[in-house]
Amino acid sequence: MAAVLVALFVGRKGDLYVLLSRRSASLRTYAGDTSLPGGRVDSEDRSLEDTARREAFEEIGLPRDKQKVPLLCVLEPFLAAELIVTPVVVLILDKTLTPILNSAEVASLFSHPLASFLTSISPFASSEGESEEVPYHTYYDVETTGPNADKQAFRVHRFLTGREAGGIKPVYGLTASMMIRVATVGYGREPDFEVFPPNAPSTEKRMAWALLNRPVFREACEKEGVDLATARRIVGLAPPPSDQQEAVEGGRRRRGRWLRGKL
Repeated sequence: MAAVLVALFVGRKGDLYVLLSRRSASLRTYAGDTSLPGGRVDSEDRSLEDTARREAFEEIGLPRDKQKVPLLCVLEPFLAAELIVTPVVVLILDKTLTPILNSAEVASLFSHPLASFLTSISPFASSEGESEEVPYHTYYDVETTGPNADKQAFRVHRFLTGREAGGIKPVYGLTASMMIRVATVGYGREPDFEVFPPNAPSTEKRMAWALLNRPVFREACEKEGVDLATARRIVGLAPPPSDQQEAVEGGRRRRGRWLRGKL
């Protein structure tokens, strides 16, 4: 389990912006990517909100003060390659706060208009006569094998930051999906593009299938003694043979007790 902090603030014209960071080039995974502050749940964290606030404090120095940075909402979890990640949305009220970047994890910090995750139109002013060679918003679909060998797809979105010339990467993948959802909830309207491919499985089904199919999730469930019967039911799979046999034996035992009670 992991959590990220979606830190919003109100701009000069009353519109909302989100704080995004450029990951350090020295990190072992996703080096240099554009991301949200966050990380795995620690044993001392009392909630996913605690996890997100702790990580944001460690990475960009954002205070955990809930008066200066109140909680707006905790959104539904998202599926990553080897983690289930929950976005925690807060609003920065204190404009005097100064970022303190942990250089081992964060190379730079910048903001992006939240509403721009609802449109394919670039929010960046271009020079007169200049044409957009690279679209602001693009996506591609990834096809995978689902339950019963069914083919299913999920959509990977990408948004330019307007800072690519300076080495900042686009908002991409999981971060882009979470920002689309935050913007959709925040502004109460759908994007002007299709978020999911046709006949895409629900997030619930994707997570259930990941628990059953991906070794990292399956092993974690086995270690924690998690019963995967619900996951099987969600994706429409029959119980494993051992469970079916146990159900049959249980039925026989119940019928035997009923008959003995009648004799």
